[in-house]
Amino acid sequence: MVKEIERAGIPVVHMCTVVPISLTVGANRIVPTIAIPHPLGNPALDKADEKKLRRKLVEKALKALTTEVEGQTVFE
Repeated sequence: MVKEIERAGIPVVHMCTVVPISLTVGANRIVPTIAIPHPLGNPALDKADEKKLRRKLVEKALKALTTEVEGQTVFE
């Protein structure tokens, strides 16, 4: 689905815990996340630290979304 949305001219960021799967499906902008059961958070952190972690991931995804890429790119 990611590739079809990109073909329509809409940039997409694929946030995932298993980067090789994203590469296999052909996602162009890939942002690695935390863990399979909690991709965008960490329940072991206190509320403030988890908010910082989530904000960092979203900001990374927004940067990836506005970055021109040639082919598959992983934003570490």
